[in-house]
Amino acid sequence: MRELVLYCREAQAEALSDALLEVGVLSVSVEDADFGTDDERPLFGEPGTEPQVQAWDRNRVVALLPDGADPAQLLEQAAQVAELDAAQLADWSLRDVPDADWVRLTQSQFGPIRISDQLWIVPSWHRDDVELPTPAEGIRIELDPGLAFGTGSHPTTHLCLAWLEAELPAEATVLDYGCGSGILAIAARKLGAGDTIAVDIDPQAVQSTEDNARVNQVTLQAALPDALGEGQFRVVVANILSNPLKVLAPMLAGRVAQGGELVLSGVLERQAEEVAAAYAPWLEMSVWRALDGWVCLYGRKA
Repeated sequence: MRELVLYCREAQAEALSDALLEVGVLSVSVEDADFGTDDERPLFGEPGTEPQVQAWDRNRVVALLPDGADPAQLLEQAAQVAELDAAQLADWSLRDVPDADWVRLTQSQFGPIRISDQLWIVPSWHRDDVELPTPAEGIRIELDPGLAFGTGSHPTTHLCLAWLEAELPAEATVLDYGCGSGILAIAARKLGAGDTIAVDIDPQAVQSTEDNARVNQVTLQAALPDALGEGQFRVVVANILSNPLKVLAPMLAGRVAQGGELVLSGVLERQAEEVAAAYAPWLEMSVWRALDGWVCLYGRKA
């Protein structure tokens, strides 16, 4: 297979990418053409906020071509679709894509994740590894990387899992808000929680949680927020991001039963005080543990 590589300015990147896909390329990626130089410019933001810029000043557009495709013809068609001057796309090149077993290559990037000596996250292709503790020797959660966030590799997920293993009261009712893959709800059940509800605004996350719970042979309820009934929980855990956590403060705090505990992550160390302040009217939050610049906040409702 071959890749078509060309360059464009910020204002052209989105239209050109859409046009290339429309005329038949298999995939398109847009990269910072100045990556690794003094002109490199990072782009980032939090979910739910509109990005101020859509691309970099100079963009490298890489399109994967179907076999037998004429790159010059595809570019001419894409220029027409995007209403661009074809002369602006004259600087392009081709490069070969080596054959590879992409499934095996992808799987090799995701190994077992050790949360503690007793708690491991294990992709399905590692379930028979003899060097891992057996289920009788500890707790293994089988979870494959997928569309939903939460495989245990990110520090915020790691922190929440560590709290659940160290602090979760036996038979506690649990609400996992923003469940993603369901990893925290599944871990809670395996660690001895009682009734557990996993909630997410993304239907794919709800489906992923149900599938992963089935694989791990645990019983829980996964639902969209509108389906969450009335009631409070002994433990509420939310691994999202700082801005949504601040917006959700009245609701999440209200879901914590008297004497119950609230566990928050997705918070950078520099954001800890402002997130804790958002919850101050209901309960006092403090840093339980930090990891790689992220924190897990913890509070108990008096």
